[in-house]
Amino acid sequence: MTATTKTGPGACSIVTVESRLTAAAKAMVRMDEIPQTERALRRKIDAALQTLEVGPLGPTFTLWRPPMDGRLDLEPGVVVSRAFEPVGEVVPSSLPGGRTAHVVLAGPFDGLPGAWNTLLSWCAGQDLKLAGINWQIYGDEGGDAAEMKTSLHALLA
Repeated sequence: MTATTKTGPGACSIVTVESRLTAAAKAMVRMDEIPQTERALRRKIDAALQTLEVGPLGPTFTLWRPPMDGRLDLEPGVVVSRAFEPVGEVVPSSLPGGRTAHVVLAGPFDGLPGAWNTLLSWCAGQDLKLAGINWQIYGDEGGDAAEMKTSLHALLA
């Protein structure tokens, strides 16, 4: 299965997004630890959400900051409707609001590195200054991997 990132005119764009409340768990991980860390943190988030009254749930996401010393600041989570008190490693957080560079990946998650490369290269070509906060919002994950849509955002400074 192949993931595709639209690279034609208009594929990458600047959009304005509103801040969104989230329930998240945070970790500093090596690149090779990302998949297993994401799965472990998502299990903790899912368990905590069963006890929290956070209203209707929105999409899942992963927020990240550029690697430092070979480690990525990773924050997987889910959009929630209201604030809550921390439960174990699951803490209230938020996706930032503001202007972002944006692109949509159509296809499975193995296309994410290429999609991020496309978006960040486009930003460099447009002389856009990045704030160092990036995130991806996952579409419906229950269907065909070829039909999945993941929305990538890089916050602009």
